[in-house]
Amino acid sequence: MRHVAITAFLLAPMIRAQETPPTTPVPTTPPALVMLGSAPGPIYQWMSDWGRLQDGKELGSTHGCLVVDKDGNLLANTDTEHAVITFSPDGKVLRSWGKEFHGGLHGMCLRTEDGQEVLYLAHIRRHEIVKATIDGKVLWTIGWPQASGVYENEGQYNPTAVAVGPDGRIFAADGYGKSWIHIFDKDRNYKKSFGGPGNGPGKMQTPHGVWLDTRGKEPLLLVCDRENHRLQWFTMDGDHVRTMDKDLRRPCNVAPLPNGGLVVADLAGRITVLDKDDKLVCHLGDNPDEKLRAQHGVPRAQWQDGVFLSPHGIAVDKAGAIYVQDWNFLGRISKLVPVAAMAPVAPKALPPAGGK
Repeated sequence: MRHVAITAFLLAPMIRAQETPPTTPVPTTPPALVMLGSAPGPIYQWMSDWGRLQDGKELGSTHGCLVVDKDGNLLANTDTEHAVITFSPDGKVLRSWGKEFHGGLHGMCLRTEDGQEVLYLAHIRRHEIVKATIDGKVLWTIGWPQASGVYENEGQYNPTAVAVGPDGRIFAADGYGKSWIHIFDKDRNYKKSFGGPGNGPGKMQTPHGVWLDTRGKEPLLLVCDRENHRLQWFTMDGDHVRTMDKDLRRPCNVAPLPNGGLVVADLAGRITVLDKDDKLVCHLGDNPDEKLRAQHGVPRAQWQDGVFLSPHGIAVDKAGAIYVQDWNFLGRISKLVPVAAMAPVAPKALPPAGGK
């Protein structure tokens, strides 16, 4: 990984907040310093070539989620036999596993239970939810929710995400199937389903990602209702609470920021930062070329520091660094390190008229 000191402005690619997309296209050969938007606003340093494999091989298709463990390591999904790869904060591969999950491991939820971190996984092609240790030992699985009456066969059920409530109940989001969310109790017994296809309150079109929102008095399930371009919140029993449908572009997943806000992976070429009240702060890395947004097959020659392609997975560490996984056939994971906002430069005072 190429590290450049933040003071070396001629070499260090950076990314700044922008309230609106750029009004001029990004040049084919970008300047060494990538500045998006204008101060004041959050500023991040883009770490070039973060998370590459040591042998020089590509990661392989990154089509899944990201989570950060208690030690600050990043766990990422790929569609290869290395279905879960753990990176250190500086981007080195620590371990990988998941040959049996090759192709289709799409959602991850990290949870501490009895003092140990465990993973809940959603697998599209296996049509199941999996619980595993952080190093890959499978503890149990939940198959298709036949009792829901929604499906004729398991092939119609393609879960993309999973979340777990404070009492252990499990939420499985059928993002690539029939757009329902199914609730199981802590003992894996089917309880109920909610959602279903549509665009009214509580309905969904591709509930792609889910996250347990504990920022308020009561925990809520946040759903990334991707093809309706919105976020929705539900009670632990599946009752609709509220909707946020502004300034989003096919939201795939969300992650909490240290200040109480959220960052959203917008599949159509950018990430979106929201404040603690879920209001827009800024967009970051907005791709001005619509032909490169939400595209799996963008070759490395068309990648550019400071510009996203198809943000799909997202995570934030305790220091506020943002990790973004683009949906890309070669595999792309970027790290954005927060930088203190630059102080505005005061204009030079003009001499008084007629004086020196």
